[in-house]
Amino acid sequence: MKKLLFILLFMSTTLFAQVKGGITVPYIDFPMKEGKGMYSTRGKCNMCHSWGYTLNQGLQSKKFWREKVMKMIVVFKAPIKTQKDIDTVVNYLFENYGNGELE
Repeated sequence: MKKLLFILLFMSTTLFAQVKGGITVPYIDFPMKEGKGMYSTRGKCNMCHSWGYTLNQGLQSKKFWREKVMKMIVVFKAPIKTQKDIDTVVNYLFENYGNGELE
């Protein structure tokens, strides 16, 4: 019991730690390539994650981008509601971050 109490007391001390001065979080800009559907894609994707997440996928096929968009809709409830919106996002991603392969 004493051991558990000690561990809880030790862990709770970090809750009261203070830092003198301010903490600055660096801003990292992940610019999007200009293209048809850019603003729609930005509005739908950047609601949940930075554009850096998308860039980290690398250059991919159209099939990959379509599957990734569908995963975002089904699993993470991305606000992409219509087939037109899906096509706009997929086409933007493929045209600007695609590897030229459909499959």
